[in-house]
Amino acid sequence: RKAVFPACFTVPWLRVDLEALKKQTGYRAVDDFVKSGMIVGLGTGSTAKYAVDRVAEKLKSGELKDVVGIPTSERTKQQAEELGVPLTTLNDITSQVDVAIDGADAVDPGFNLVKGGGGAHLREKLVEAFAKQFVVIVDQTKVQEGLGPSFPLPVEIVPFGSEHIMRQVAQLPAFKDTGCRAQLRKGSASTGSKEDGPDVAVTDNGNYIVDLFFEKYIPDPGAAAQQLQGVVGVVEHGLFCGMATDVLVAYPDGVRPLKRV
Repeated sequence: RKAVFPACFTVPWLRVDLEALKKQTGYRAVDDFVKSGMIVGLGTGSTAKYAVDRVAEKLKSGELKDVVGIPTSERTKQQAEELGVPLTTLNDITSQVDVAIDGADAVDPGFNLVKGGGGAHLREKLVEAFAKQFVVIVDQTKVQEGLGPSFPLPVEIVPFGSEHIMRQVAQLPAFKDTGCRAQLRKGSASTGSKEDGPDVAVTDNGNYIVDLFFEKYIPDPGAAAQQLQGVVGVVEHGLFCGMATDVLVAYPDGVRPLKRV
């Protein structure tokens, strides 16, 4: 399994600032994929925020014109409004989203993703599933050989019967022999599985989040996604399978596209 690195980590030839890498990949995605006149899905999270910054910067300079964004969370909506990015909603458009740009908590070689550390995966999936292109932006620490152990899998569930739903989810056949453990997210919904308060976390949609922790890789993410969706009480999960069209990865020596295996 590939190592998970701290916020700043040492490689043989230099010390790397992950925040700088996130900014590089967010800017690169907008520069490469966003054109004037597009409807753009605006992702949520510590990397996606830089893409929103870049869209606003290029609109202000006049380099981009007539770009409209669809935010995937209340946080992104607030950021975009403060920066002056024109916004719309899925309800108000009739054509597809031209491109969605968002981060991920883990990416495997087949472009399967784990998302939802920020608690916005339901709205993210709604927007990104309706996009012609879905560009994923990550730093190199998020590229993994498999999904599961590197980052907990978030599952958004209804509050009613939450303990029962948690048990059903953790016992799915797709998670057999993976050491799956379910934990209800507490504190802020946007800060991942780290407990930062005593109360159950509530999403923008009024739901709870169950974080699934794994000791071993999920053997078939696609099958796991299907089984999760079949559990009554599950609203949406953080497995994004068969959705990403492009993955941009920030390495210490620059941003490069990831090749799908």
